[in-house]
Amino acid sequence: MACDARNRPQILQHICESLTITIFETLWVPCSARFVALGSTARNTGALYIYELEGNKLKKLKEAEKHNSFKCGTFAASSLVERHLATGDFKGTLFVWDLERLSLPIWHVKKAHDTIVNAMDGCGGLNIGYGAPEIVTGGRDGRVRIWDQRQKDDPVVSFDPKTGDVARDCWTVAFGNSYNDEERCVLAGYDNGDIKLFDLRVGKVRWQTTLPNGICGIDFDRKDIKMNKFVCTTLESKLHLYNLRVYHPEKGYTSLEEKLKHGTTVWGAKHLPQNREVFVTLGGDGSLSLYKYSYPDQQSMKDGENREYGVVGKVELLNHQTLATQPISCLNWSPDKAGLAVCGSFDQCLRTIVVTKLQKL
Repeated sequence: MACDARNRPQILQHICESLTITIFETLWVPCSARFVALGSTARNTGALYIYELEGNKLKKLKEAEKHNSFKCGTFAASSLVERHLATGDFKGTLFVWDLERLSLPIWHVKKAHDTIVNAMDGCGGLNIGYGAPEIVTGGRDGRVRIWDQRQKDDPVVSFDPKTGDVARDCWTVAFGNSYNDEERCVLAGYDNGDIKLFDLRVGKVRWQTTLPNGICGIDFDRKDIKMNKFVCTTLESKLHLYNLRVYHPEKGYTSLEEKLKHGTTVWGAKHLPQNREVFVTLGGDGSLSLYKYSYPDQQSMKDGENREYGVVGKVELLNHQTLATQPISCLNWSPDKAGLAVCGSFDQCLRTIVVTKLQKL
């Protein structure tokens, strides 16, 4: 059902703060009004800023500079009590930080990847997902690695390029299917358009496909349920949504494709924590596009050989808003307040945004 125009959510800029760093990641500190901005200074050193939201103002609480530029981060492998921040940098180092004591990391792997750690995600922390708290990293070296801080500095598993193959740059990773203590999967997207679904229970590729353009962002609708759907975004202004409920031996997973009107790279997609049918995409033109997914009447049908195949629903564009003059590189929804988000863009601005009327969807 289409959303009534009068009840459509609005994307409103709340606060815009100009910084002197390139912002690559923004993350809310769970159960707080604080968030972290990670990035690179003009000297190519790492910048870690901690802010607190105070009404219509931002208060900078802490600032730390490290040897190497930060590329990515996550809180999702930490407990709600500790709220430790994991980060990846341009030299391939994986760190875990206590935000109260930023002088030294509480855990690190000096050579988690041969070069840039492009992306990371966490699972099993923050009471989201079953099983051990783990971190997944994807690097320019083409490797996707799973880390458990209890295993010292060795990855739990490493999915490496095959011998003789050209190592494709892994741009994005995401955990999902963590609905019991045994099951857990990782999605990885690469610069050549490859998407791989790794099954951590058996340590193998469960499914893979290739799209015409590089995969810039990938996101399960939820980490802690049986695989339902995921969204990925690409160069050339497209998003793809896959129905993961039914797998056909020849057709694979059913998907839909949506071309965004702004015609630029779509840097990522993030599902709303409070409503898994709503997600936002990050535009290369500095815009945000808010979508809602609607399920089909039937989630599956049968082919001529009586084999089930999935049926995908539809996506509806709820709103589109241009906020920046440069690409929006990162966004993180608040897990505690529906519709509140923080994002960073390559115009070196940090923005908090509010999306209204989400309760009516």
